[in-house]
Amino acid sequence: MSSLIVAALYKFVKLENYLELRAPLQSQCNQLSITGTLLLAEEGINGTIAGTRENIDAILAYLRSDARLVDLPHKESLAEGEPFYRMKVKVKKEIVTMGVSNIAPTELVGQYVKPEDWNALISDPNVLLVDTRNDYEVEVGTFKGAHDPRITTFREFPDYVKQHFDPEKQPRVAMFCTGGIRCEKASAYMLQQGFAEVYHLQGGILKYLENVPAEQSLWQGECFVFDQRVAVGQDLQPGHYQLCYGCSRPVSHEDRQSPHYQAGISCAKCYDTLTEEKRRAAQERQKQVELAKLHGQKHLGAVKKARVKVAKVADEAS
Repeated sequence: MSSLIVAALYKFVKLENYLELRAPLQSQCNQLSITGTLLLAEEGINGTIAGTRENIDAILAYLRSDARLVDLPHKESLAEGEPFYRMKVKVKKEIVTMGVSNIAPTELVGQYVKPEDWNALISDPNVLLVDTRNDYEVEVGTFKGAHDPRITTFREFPDYVKQHFDPEKQPRVAMFCTGGIRCEKASAYMLQQGFAEVYHLQGGILKYLENVPAEQSLWQGECFVFDQRVAVGQDLQPGHYQLCYGCSRPVSHEDRQSPHYQAGISCAKCYDTLTEEKRRAAQERQKQVELAKLHGQKHLGAVKKARVKVAKVADEAS
């Protein structure tokens, strides 16, 4: 199978009729064989989708035919094979769930910083650099010197800010996330809390890895992504992480050397949490996977389960 285009997109914009948009958008994606997930809410649109070059161009044109989305930005990368299992268009209260009312990036938002200007900003010792992503994402990679809140969901971010940061002592804040959406919403929240200068990386880590040369990069590690590639590196090339089927967390080459790591079953982080019943079921599934591989076949059950796991992780992140 030839490479597919993976397009990550979002925009904060008031969509009063978002409930009515779901069905026709789902139908259009199905007609074009687009896979992935798109979230619709009154505050805008968010998601990652995959398809052929022609079909991605067609669905983007369809979205941008709405006057409110005419300037909808997106970022692209390549995937070998299908990165998503199916297509879902969902309606939500928020396109990225913070759980705080009256946060509107369309009305109040931090200053966008282009990837080319990001290094100069975060090299300033007076700037508090904050990673707004979940703990398992930060483990895969982050910017040098970034503060890690060690949150498990974005919902925890506001409480962490209240408990650990002070707008009087840390008036200048720079934030980043995978594609830009979480740090954009976080910037609106930080401004509301009284932080004087709030900046966020335009286009997120993905745009930084695409635009900033390796020799100038301050990024360390890889960037977790919510599809079957698991992580990407410089120039958005597929990374070296795999997904643990037991807990949906990324596992590195070093993690896979642990005696508690069993391909398709568990890793050191979840080994002690699996019930005996789940362990036996996973062992049987893995056995079938290996037999299929031996005969040059693809075990569709394993592929489906892996993609469901990735979808679950993506939903938890948003």
